[in-house]
Amino acid sequence: MKKHHTIIIAGAGGIAEAVGLILMEWSTVAPTIFIGDRTHSKAKKVAQWIQEGTTKNGSVQDFHLAENGLTEEMKAILSQGDIILDCLPGSQAPRIAQFAKDYNLHYANLTEYVAETEQIIALAKDAKTGFVLQTGLAPGYIDLLANGLFQQFCKDFEVDAVDKLEFKVGALTNHAVAPHYYGFTWSPVGVATEYVKDTIVLRDFKKTNRPSLSERAAIIIDGITYEEDLTSGGAADLPDALSGKVRSLDYKTLRHPGHYAWIQTQLDDLETTDTIKSLQEKMEAIIPHVEDDQIILYAAVEGKDASGVLRRREIAKRIIPQIVGKHQLRAIQTTTAAPLAQVAQLLLETSLSGVILQSQIDPIAFLNGNYIVPVYGKV
Repeated sequence: MKKHHTIIIAGAGGIAEAVGLILMEWSTVAPTIFIGDRTHSKAKKVAQWIQEGTTKNGSVQDFHLAENGLTEEMKAILSQGDIILDCLPGSQAPRIAQFAKDYNLHYANLTEYVAETEQIIALAKDAKTGFVLQTGLAPGYIDLLANGLFQQFCKDFEVDAVDKLEFKVGALTNHAVAPHYYGFTWSPVGVATEYVKDTIVLRDFKKTNRPSLSERAAIIIDGITYEEDLTSGGAADLPDALSGKVRSLDYKTLRHPGHYAWIQTQLDDLETTDTIKSLQEKMEAIIPHVEDDQIILYAAVEGKDASGVLRRREIAKRIIPQIVGKHQLRAIQTTTAAPLAQVAQLLLETSLSGVILQSQIDPIAFLNGNYIVPVYGKV
């Protein structure tokens, strides 16, 4: 940020603390930050953690974000804010977005939840402020990387359609043990949700649904073998934006070999209608939470050039934990929070209004932004 802004962060989890620290540490002018959670003690703890971890002079204040309704404290904070960064579970997104519209604030969220995203698109279509949706790692950064790769391919090879656009992300542990070959590095309910809900893809140039976990395959990235499979949410709005231009488009999640077979066994044994909750409980009973993590991401475009030669372009990155200010952040924190911080700058320093989806953001400028590059490197 080149000017002073007042930023409200909704939620006090790992991404909220990371985006707060990144905004304080990497902004030219440190913002004023309000951080709120339904559990006030959590917000207080995170505000203190950010303040202790930054080397800059900025203000970080906690508040109680009531689960229902609006308190006088919330009204006062919403009245002085410039933007809300929504780091709450996706089910809360329409409520927080409504606050942004009511108080004339910009808004950005992270959720891959499709129904809630559609609700926000409806409520924000005539808003005077900007609403950027699905702007973390996946959905988020990976969609811009894939879209940028597609655009550059078409330009360089003088074509307007391609055969394949593939993009994949894995939030993984460095080591994996039987039987599950996994460790939680982020929200268990988020993992369960992406495994269970349908995914949106392009097949034969047309948008269609596929069941998650229905197209498992092996992939080698930088000499290491991973498994990939379809999961929900990560494609953002690219299936709409690139319909008719890409024969086959999909988002897949990367895992260590053996994990998906174990998940399938758990799903086959479920005797309930609440599949997400039951899968989450089964996973949490045996899979540990792990602090030392890595993010593997991969995007590729394939198609024929103007003379009919088949071409493929690929980008792969591995991101590990890094120090920001005086704290070390996990890879999942920096890779999710940096795009959210970049979006905050985009909204606060331009005149965007209404709903802005991932395909509508200029990929090259965004991917080389001042919050993105320290985490992901230049493209």
